[in-house]
Amino acid sequence: MAADTTQTPDEAQLRRELAAVYRLVAHYKMTDLIFTHISVRIPGPEDHFLINPYGLLFEEITASNLVRIDLDGNVVGDTDAVVNPAGFVIHSAIHRERHDAQCILHTHTLAGCAVAASETGLLPLNQISMEFHNRVGYHDYEGVALNLDEQKRIVDDIGDHNSLILRNHGLLTVGETPGRAFLRMHYLNKACEIQVAATRAGEVRLPDERIAEHTARQLNGEDAGDDYTDDVGLDLAWQAMLRLVERIAPDYKD
Repeated sequence: MAADTTQTPDEAQLRRELAAVYRLVAHYKMTDLIFTHISVRIPGPEDHFLINPYGLLFEEITASNLVRIDLDGNVVGDTDAVVNPAGFVIHSAIHRERHDAQCILHTHTLAGCAVAASETGLLPLNQISMEFHNRVGYHDYEGVALNLDEQKRIVDDIGDHNSLILRNHGLLTVGETPGRAFLRMHYLNKACEIQVAATRAGEVRLPDERIAEHTARQLNGEDAGDDYTDDVGLDLAWQAMLRLVERIAPDYKD
């Protein structure tokens, strides 16, 4: 599929960033063949967003083969590509209601699915986990996400959080940029991996609630009353990820 020369500079940049996220998710082994999805909203009044063409592996995604669709699931532009209907249902629901959620990332990782199937949900077992303490929503399983009436409940359950655990299903994160959504998913999945490992190791130790909440505020850039703050770490981490994808999959920009 040839690149669309009518793209605005904003869309062209977002295509590259989203394609980079697809390649990074593949690199970190957070894929499920062709069955999960990542989307990003395109600036403008149309409420269009970009998503993967159904059938391609994440390591096959490039800037030019991403598909533009509207909030009703219609493919926009001259292409014979189709999109995963479950991807449309989940992503359009959040894009429609959360304009701050510019990028939405959904995975079915082993650790994420394990925690999503646990009665406790995500526990604040480690500093990485504490980023999500009291800051993750839960959505009960209703079957494969093919019914439009589920959309309202997905939106209600994520609320104003940036992370959602889809019970008996998987993980979802949102971000104001593709980079932020990816980093959030990287650490949400890492938190789930830690929990699976810790619970197998023996009885777990939970931190004091006051410390867990304080750490969550620190890791989310909220006022935690600290002497120092780290305002550049996430941007530096994303730049490092872009350097990585340039080395391992330079064709992502095609």
